[in-house]
Amino acid sequence: MEITGRLVADATVRTTSADKKVTGFRLAINRRYTSNGEQKEETTYVDCSFWRTDKLAPYLTKGLLVQLYGHMSARPWVSKDGEPMASLNFHTNEITLLGASHNAETRSTLPRQR
Repeated sequence: MEITGRLVADATVRTTSADKKVTGFRLAINRRYTSNGEQKEETTYVDCSFWRTDKLAPYLTKGLLVQLYGHMSARPWVSKDGEPMASLNFHTNEITLLGASHNAETRSTLPRQR
């Protein structure tokens, strides 16, 4: 599966209890459409994880436009108020940098880590 969007904050690296490092970041995916002649925009936020290496985290900064390849999963949970909730997580296998938030014409593919 492929998704494209902008990072809403700088990526972070955390270490699991099994001493594995995971790079985490959140993506905003915008969709523009027309409804009854009116332009509308809808934003979906997706939590992303990249387990292959933590060396890419410094490049994954707020506003960066990226294209990701991987698979999606849902994570159900219960809020403090007892309400059932869910969030989306995209398990990233490959990341392509499409450009910075200031419209830089940068386009590069980060190395695949297997």
